[in-house]
Parts: sequence; C-alpha cells; structure tokens
Amino acid sequence: MKFIRVAAFCSLLLAYGHCFSQEKAVFSNFFYHNDDKTTEYDPNEEYLNPVIRGFYPDPSVCRKGEDFYLVNSSFAYYPGIPIWHSTDLVNWKQLGYVLNRKSQLDIKDVRMSRAVYAPDIQFNEQNNTFYVIYTTVDMGGNFYVKTTNPKSNHWSDPIPLPEVGGIDPSFFFDIDGKAYIVNNDAPSYPAEYDGHRAIWIHEFDVKTGKIVKGTSKVIIDKGTNPEKKPIWIEGPHLYRVNNKYYLMAAEGGTAEAHSEVIFSADSVMGPYKQCPINPILTQRNLQAGRKDAVTCTGHADLVQDINGNWFSVFLGCRPYKDDFYNTGRETFLLPVTWNDEQPIILKEGESVPMKLKKSMLRPENRDLTGNCDDFMANKLSNQWNFIRTPQDPTNKWYQVGGGKLTITPRPVTLDSYGNPSFIGERVISKEYTATVHLDYLPLKEGEFAGMACFYNDEHFYTLGKTVNSKGKMVIRLSGRNKDKTFSEEQLIPNKKKLSELVLKVKQVGDKMQFSYFFQEAKAENKIEMKFSEQDATVLSTKVAGGFTGAYIGMYASTTDKDMNK
Repeated sequence: MKFIRVAAFCSLLLAYGHCFSQEKAVFSNFFYHNDDKTTEYDPNEEYLNPVIRGFYPDPSVCRKGEDFYLVNSSFAYYPGIPIWHSTDLVNWKQLGYVLNRKSQLDIKDVRMSRAVYAPDIQFNEQNNTFYVIYTTVDMGGNFYVKTTNPKSNHWSDPIPLPEVGGIDPSFFFDIDGKAYIVNNDAPSYPAEYDGHRAIWIHEFDVKTGKIVKGTSKVIIDKGTNPEKKPIWIEGPHLYRVNNKYYLMAAEGGTAEAHSEVIFSADSVMGPYKQCPINPILTQRNLQAGRKDAVTCTGHADLVQDINGNWFSVFLGCRPYKDDFYNTGRETFLLPVTWNDEQPIILKEGESVPMKLKKSMLRPENRDLTGNCDDFMANKLSNQWNFIRTPQDPTNKWYQVGGGKLTITPRPVTLDSYGNPSFIGERVISKEYTATVHLDYLPLKEGEFAGMACFYNDEHFYTLGKTVNSKGKMVIRLSGRNKDKTFSEEQLIPNKKKLSELVLKVKQVGDKMQFSYFFQEAKAENKIEMKFSEQDATVLSTKVAGGFTGAYIGMYASTTDKDMNK
C-alpha cells in the first residue's frame, strides 16, 4: 500500500512537471494595487505630489531643450541610480539605470544604506555631454560617468575623483566654459561639534577629467547662522542667475529637521553670504498629525523650463502615523518664486501642497493605481531591483519570459550581506495590496520560496512555501525586527500540495495582513487563509533606520550549499 501511494505521488509530480521543480520556484502575475485615498484633481490642469512615489530620494534634475532628466540615490540596490525622462516635470518615465553593469557597480558586503549616495546630473552645453557624479560609500569614494545620449541606457565606466572627499558632489558648468565640483566634507580644521561639516569647491578640467591642482577650498563652513552650530550642511548645487552665483544646500539632517538653505556670491569661488530668507524649504516647525503631512523635506535641486519658469525637485516623506513611513523619501515638485534676488521653494510655515496647478499644460498620464507584471518580456522591467550586485555574470539563478519568473533558491538569505535570490520593487503607497502566483514544490527542510517584504538585513517579513522540521509541507510567515524573530505556519493539506498558490500582502495603516489561497477552477471555491496581523512599522525608517525604503517582491532560499554552484 505504501508503494502505491509513493508511486501515485511520483505520477503526480511527473504530471505537473511543467510547473513544479524541487530546485526552482515559478512566479507569475505579480500585482500591486495602491490603496491610498487619492486626492481628487483635474489631470488636465493639476498634478499631484509626489511626482515619483516610493524610495526615490535625493533628486537631481537637468534640462536639454524640452527634455528633462532626473536621477535618484539607490544605495545598495542594483542596478544603481535610476534615471528618468520627462517633458513637463510631472509625467516621468524611467529610462533605466545609469549604473547597470557589474564593471560600473559591484556592490557586496555592505549594509543597505551604504553604496550609492546622492547622484547629480548635469548637461554641459560646451561638449554636448551629460555627466552624473555620485558617491559610493564604503566602496571607493566619488566618481562620475558620462554619455552624449542618456536615452541609450549606456554610460561610461566610472571615472574616480580621488581629490574630492566626503559625499554629495555635484557639477557646475559655467557659461565661460569652466567647470566646478562642489561637495560636502569635513572642515579644513578639526570639527567643533558633531554634524559640523563644510562645502568645498574644486575647479574641474573638462578636457583632462581631473581636478585643477590648487583650486580646492571651503566656501561654506558649518552652514547658515554658524553661531547656532548648524548641522549636516550637504547636497550642494551651484547655479548662475543674472551674473550672480547661488549655492543651495540641505541642512539639519535628513529627518524631520531637514531644510534647504541658499547662499549667493559675485564670484563662483566666493565669498558666499547667506541670503536674507532662509530656510527656503522646510516642514520642521509644522504641527504634527496635520492632514496630508509631508515631512523631512530637503535635498533639493532647481531647474528652469524653456519658458524661463523655475521649479524645484526635492525629497519628502509621507507618514501614515506619527513619524512612521515605509515608502522612504520620495520625489516632490514645486514651482519656485524669486524674492529679493533669491529663490524660495516654499515659504516657511506653509505645508507642502499635494495638489497644484500645472504651468506646462499637458494631461497627467501617470498611473497612480499601482502596477503589475505578467513576466511576458524576456528581461526584467525597470521597476525590479536586486539586493546588491549579482556576482554571477550570467544571472543563472533567475529566468524571465513567457509569463513566468523562475527563481532558483540559493543559500544566501535576506539577513546576510550577500546577493540573495530576491527580485523586488519599491513600495509606492502608504496602503497597498500585493499578490503573486507561485508554483513550487519544496522537498526538504530549508527550501523556501514566496514573497518578501524587505527594508534591510534586520527588518523584513517573508511569506511562502516550505517544509518544516517534522517533514510537513507548510505555508510559513516569518519576520525579523532587529534581534527579534518569529515564525507562524499552516499545514498544507495533501490534496493541495500540487495546487498553484496565490500569496497576498496587504498594508492598512500600521498593520500588515499576510494571507494566501489556492488557485481553484471555480472562483467561488477560493478560501483565503490568513495569518495573525503584523506590525507594519517594522519596515519603517523610524524603526529600521537608514536612508532607504520598503521593498516587496519574490524570494527563494535554501540551506543546500550545492545550490550556490
């Protein structure tokens, strides 16, 4: 009798062989729905903030003709530096990534909030070339790449700038053909207090691609009102307007006290004086708990459209409760006004508006309802990222196309500093529902495939199919919050072991609900099975720390070391 049962089970395995494999997990029909209550607006006349949702911080923007290009920080996710294109500053289409080859960016053995910081993009009219300059923290310092066609998705290999220290470098190309780099670094003498930083300037030789010797100097020490010991002056950008030079920078740290400040000078090398009105952007003194609150605003950039109108892109956060937000720092857009010969992004005391009139009247065509992927294309779409750089140049651990994303479990887990078998996208809303279909047959303990909600190596949830210590096939929900871990599991009935599984994650406020159901021939037979409600703040910046945001995606792992070969 035992032989008959085993034979019958093996026959089932053969019958379902096109779907199931003991080595591979097959995902299909990923769906993410934005459940936020959206502000009503007229897309022909108005736009909504943020213009780029989810963990897309530190925006930098430039223009060539009628085309705008924007880049964001990516930290330890790969590919690095998402790049966007727009003709109206509202409707942004992702072109791809600036750093999309292992030769450009090889992230390994670093924490998630290290690696690629604060890229700056500029167009040099003198040589018709675009430049992106950035910092790789714990990975060699400051570099730049260049291209004559940002739509080609091919940038040069990184060019090092050993003379430029610190972080947050940016280019400035003057009308006389000279070029400069400004950056955050330690002052030229021992720092007087924690957070005491300076802004440096260096002349850059475009022809040689190097810093001109003897030109490096501090142009801003401490920040605005230095007698008050301001902290973390960073993210500098230089502009020339009406033969006057403006140095704009973030100040106050990237949390709720964040702000943007401005200085001016008659010469690019200074001396710079703070403008009469500062800060020119902040939300730090506004009442907590206000409706549609945006916090942490700063790290801005300015751009002028073809009609001479000025705009600013900057980062901000949308809490769902108190100071808790899982979407990280997002990209916002506001028109800029000029007052007393200086720019002002937002008057102090005013809230960042979620709905604004558009100056460039093109209908807004962003899909704010969410996204999906049927995996029909033979390459991953731009929404997907890896944790650190895949070390296998052929990426044999995943295949995509024909309606399937196939992932091979490897002995690399989410709490390691490696590159696990995880493919995820940014969480782009405060509330959402996400589902994915899974075909997978684990045969022994330690084999797992399913969904992962990930913030960093110490803060994540996983929901999927595995075999427990008793040899039983189960659906398991696991989580980690720093040093605390938990696990719940539900037994899979024998008759459901070969059924296609649908995994589901739903966030409402500060709560997360994990559930699943088996795909049935008749929809009315579907029964959703739920796990206990979980704490969504585990995936928030306030709890997890760092500078990134929450991801959701597909994940597989194993304890079998041979699967890493």
